[in-house]
Amino acid sequence: MKIRWFGHACFLLESQDGTKIVTDPFDGSVGYKIPMVEADIVTVSHDHYDHNYVEGVQGDPEIMKSPGDYTIGGISIKGIPTFHDEVKGSKRGANIIFVFEIDGIRICHMGDLGHLLSKTQLEEIGDVDILMIPVGGTFTLDAEGAKAVLEQFSPKIIIPMHFKTPDISLPIDPVDNFLEIMEKGEHLDTNTIEVAPADFTEDNRIVVLQYE
Repeated sequence: MKIRWFGHACFLLESQDGTKIVTDPFDGSVGYKIPMVEADIVTVSHDHYDHNYVEGVQGDPEIMKSPGDYTIGGISIKGIPTFHDEVKGSKRGANIIFVFEIDGIRICHMGDLGHLLSKTQLEEIGDVDILMIPVGGTFTLDAEGAKAVLEQFSPKIIIPMHFKTPDISLPIDPVDNFLEIMEKGEHLDTNTIEVAPADFTEDNRIVVLQYE
């Protein structure tokens, strides 16, 4: 399968048979270029402008913005209810973590998670091969919080998201804060990676993608 990052929390996940999923599309006010991409499925972790611009996605996709279990185009998707902050949503509301099973790979997109996960939430998520986790702080987990959440998991590949770059003005931290705390990580000179189960040779490999 292929994973392509457009910036912020927006990714394109493409299966071997060509099924396309877009996560958390953003509008033009974020600062990144709006992706010109067609999709079969769009997931929305929460209803904020930098995560819910579904009208910017081309085609006639199924829109998923509620917790639950779904199967679309042979892809299993689970939405797990969580919160956008550490006080059960009283500051910034709800958040949905989505877990996808694509080509024998389990991918977890954490949206704008703002807290450590409960035992029940961890059980619902299950084993994870690829974890997309916010690290920028202010509105989500910061570097320390992301590290603490990662201690609850053993993903093979970690992809940081929702962090400060030259193209956005949001008051969030750059990814280097997270890499420093984790004491590892690699910047890839691409916005796209292809992964297969045979590639998973170690746990907690951190890769930072470029954006469009």
